[in-house]
Amino acid sequence: MKVIVADNAGFCFGVKRAIALTREVVKRKQTVYSLGPLIHNPQVVEALQKEGVKVINTIDGIKEGVVVIRSHGVPPQMVRKAREKGLEVVDATCPFVKETQNFVKMLSDEDYRVVIVGDNNHPEVKGLLGYAKKAVVINSVDEAKKIRGRKIGVVSQTTQSTSKLINVVDELLKKVEELRIFNTICSATVERQKSAKKLAKDVDVMIVVGGYNSSNTRRLYDICKTICSCCYHIERAEEVKKEWFKGCKVVGITAGASTPDYVIEEVRETLENM
Repeated sequence: MKVIVADNAGFCFGVKRAIALTREVVKRKQTVYSLGPLIHNPQVVEALQKEGVKVINTIDGIKEGVVVIRSHGVPPQMVRKAREKGLEVVDATCPFVKETQNFVKMLSDEDYRVVIVGDNNHPEVKGLLGYAKKAVVINSVDEAKKIRGRKIGVVSQTTQSTSKLINVVDELLKKVEELRIFNTICSATVERQKSAKKLAKDVDVMIVVGGYNSSNTRRLYDICKTICSCCYHIERAEEVKKEWFKGCKVVGITAGASTPDYVIEEVRETLENM
């Protein structure tokens, strides 16, 4: 059985940066808190916890130490509150997310009603909402049909699919007088999706590796599933099952932007040794 790993898979720049910033703080031997899981990968979060990083969801009760802002970002009110309490803040927000936050604030300041294309429950989107005076989150064309307004500004969750953003914008064009759009899908997301699509066409089975709570990993799985019907989303190599590969000659592997290289390698070795 031949095993092929997608050209673009695993850690992106934003994730590498967030981990590096956090580990630099850990070296100072101070109490370090991560405001929410730093990235959406359980193995990495677990490793950081062993190094001394405490994951918290609120700074209430925290009196001293360093607070690291997760890669997905947080609402600005949370950062202000941390600084008002005298806590040191290390901002590990992904630069692509930070840029999106700036666009949301700019659009809001210019009196646009902000439309965020994304998942209402995702931490990145919750953070983006904090930068707007008036915003709505939509995740489908059907939801776009309900939008009304004279001035609409559109941004996207950085891990959305390009096709969804295009379809939503097409729908909004039918009913909005003034539409301003910023394509805030990050380049790493686009490249991973392109590589996954290309590989999924040439394999019998496709394995997508990454956290079950990772939005970009789930998106990769959804994309691959439409191309290769035998497609599986796993977090760890131990989850691989032999019965998935009956009659399989070629298997492909892709991985989300928060999946470490060693996890991808473990999956590859498991498949090659099967």
